Amino acid sequence: MVYDLVLLHPPTVYDFRKEMLFTGPISDVVPSSPVFEMYPIGLTSIGDYLERYGLKVKIINIANRMLMDPHFDVEKKLRRIKTKSFGIDLHWLPHAHGSIELANICKKLHPTVPVMFGGLSSTYFHEELLEYPCVDYVVRGDTTEKLILMLLNALDAGHRDLSMIPNLSWKRDGEHIHNPHTYVPDSLDDFNLPGYRYVIRSVFKCFNLLDPLPYKGWLHYPNTAILTSKGCNYNCLICGGSRDAYALNCNRKKILMRSPQSMLEDISLIQRFSRAPIFLLNDIREGGKEYVEEFFDGLSKMNLKDELVFELFQYVDEDFFERLHKAVPKYSIEITLESSDQEIRRVNGKFNCTNKKIIETLQYALQHGCAKIDLFFMTGIPGQSYQSALDNVLFCEKIHNKCGNDSRISYFIAPLAPFLDPGSPAYEHPELHGYRKFCFHLEDFRQAMLSPSWKYMLSYETNAMTRDEIVRATYDSALLLNKFKLKYGLIQQDEYEEIEYKITKSLEFMKRIDQMLLLPEDDKQAGLALIKREVEEVNRHSICGKNELKWEVSKRYADFLSLGWIGLELLGDEILRGIRCKLGIVDRKSVSVYSGEEKGF
Repeated sequence: MVYDLVLLHPPTVYDFRKEMLFTGPISDVVPSSPVFEMYPIGLTSIGDYLERYGLKVKIINIANRMLMDPHFDVEKKLRRIKTKSFGIDLHWLPHAHGSIELANICKKLHPTVPVMFGGLSSTYFHEELLEYPCVDYVVRGDTTEKLILMLLNALDAGHRDLSMIPNLSWKRDGEHIHNPHTYVPDSLDDFNLPGYRYVIRSVFKCFNLLDPLPYKGWLHYPNTAILTSKGCNYNCLICGGSRDAYALNCNRKKILMRSPQSMLEDISLIQRFSRAPIFLLNDIREGGKEYVEEFFDGLSKMNLKDELVFELFQYVDEDFFERLHKAVPKYSIEITLESSDQEIRRVNGKFNCTNKKIIETLQYALQHGCAKIDLFFMTGIPGQSYQSALDNVLFCEKIHNKCGNDSRISYFIAPLAPFLDPGSPAYEHPELHGYRKFCFHLEDFRQAMLSPSWKYMLSYETNAMTRDEIVRATYDSALLLNKFKLKYGLIQQDEYEEIEYKITKSLEFMKRIDQMLLLPEDDKQAGLALIKREVEEVNRHSICGKNELKWEVSKRYADFLSLGWIGLELLGDEILRGIRCKLGIVDRKSVSVYSGEEKGF
């Protein structure tokens, strides 16, 4: 089969299977590993949108394939691919190294096939990306489905002038051209975020389950997610998805919510194949009271079978939880407090309220049926001293006591790692917000990811802590938190001992690596190679238990009949869409971001 577009998700560091990389805790509080193999949900939305118009799209999670199989041959896999174009995501900046290396491989194996980049980090560094010979196009912005269709149409027609495609950075005769960033859609209802229909259809169509898997372990624990919005009302200093960051990077001046109806349809579809929790990304309250009421009304009319997980950005009153519990039989919440220090939270913008209000929020949730609360704290935020970081654990104990020692609350502490988010207020104005940056250009971040330990990957230090102190505060906080969890029976003795061992070993590795970096190059490389296997043993779940982030589920998937029926239904849709395209009922070339007489390619 010849594809119109093959979308590739890279690992953070391409040679992670060979390199000695002590990544430590940088991915301990996310579902994926330090390879960050979980791809952005935008890939599925792109695939879903393009296939509506008869294009053939394939997602290959290269990072996950490499992670699952130590002998997986990337070049052998890509050499066999027949496609008119490649798309590589550089959404999260830790993929800076792997994405470029993957693009180099695509160009080596298929020199005439164009390579396009997309994602928030691609948008920010679009000018620098075009400096790499392996990158032909950068599609900028937070919603690129229509733009990619226009680009593919133009390439298929052989057009050399691409100036009519907004948000596109491209090359022509050695010149780098950056079309104006004018496409900022004011509705998301044309797009499935994520496009689970596309993923399921592609599995049945290609008889390949491994290529589009979201992350390692998904088959055993099939979490799903729904994007509720793009943009944000808040302007947290360290967030690349903040109000200022979206305005600077994506020209989006205000938040854009998905309609409640579209999210209800997504939940209905997910329930047909999965019984794991469904995560609603971003705080739905940003849409306003009427928006929340409409969404809750819809949920209350559904036969909800899956647990829903809600993010909260600010204080919540009791009425919200009472209403939520009536609408949703089983729900959980995730809260990123970042700090127990009220002043630090005020400056940073997340949960700008008193600690008393935070405890009230948690108490209200527990009183109104919340099944699980994940509470996250952070090291490396502006204004935070070493002692302030350790004080987070004291606050955890206060919360736990005030909430009746309820085991439904889970506590986590992790570093802001490895990078400051480009576009965030802290990245754009570091001196103003208490930061000193070590990385300024895309290549700086690429090289930082090759550092032998996560301390040297850190792209910053603060006015209160050096990189060494951030590392020490992270591990010392984790040790205290581990003791707290054992004291209150939140973890078992064997789990406690495993985490304490990993933290102790991690501190040992940090010292050994520091010493090796002072050696001559050959001796340094020999020393790093010697401890590689030891490091890999503590490179995952090094500061919290491997099961602490998981939700208990008695059943992972819907019944076999439901799974088979949805597959047949989607394949039927595929056949019907093909017929409509052949008859000219659906015309891919009619799609445009313009109105009136202006049309795209």
